[in-house]
Amino acid sequence: MLKPISWGAVTVALALTLPVLVQAASPKKAPERGYYDVSRLAPLTDQAGDPVNGRKLAAGKGLCLSCHVMPIPEQADHGDVGPDLAGVGSRLQPPELRLRIADPKVLNPDTPMPSFFKKDLNRLPPNLKGQTVLTAQEVEDVVAYLATLK
Repeated sequence: MLKPISWGAVTVALALTLPVLVQAASPKKAPERGYYDVSRLAPLTDQAGDPVNGRKLAAGKGLCLSCHVMPIPEQADHGDVGPDLAGVGSRLQPPELRLRIADPKVLNPDTPMPSFFKKDLNRLPPNLKGQTVLTAQEVEDVVAYLATLK
């Protein structure tokens, strides 16, 4: 038997959720490098991501191929630690992709995937100490590319 809905609880949930949804609806200027407010999943920049550059980043600087099979056949040695990213744009929306790139530990603290938009990472090469692996615009470019993988 179904229990009756508590409209008071629904009202409280909406009141708590609405500010986050409104905030997520508008793009912001690029935040300080290494800072990502996970309470909002809005784009990190006002400029739309470039999927062509995102593909280059995924195959190179972003290191995506180290752990994922991707539809980038000209590159050899795709990893198999993470899931195959073919079709990921059909499974996840851009805000979800952004969160998984910027700070995947929010979703799964035990994931081996590094945070690409946080400064406090371990095991980075000396030239990246105190920096993020990807800039805000680079995160947006990779998100734009992954969103094309339908």
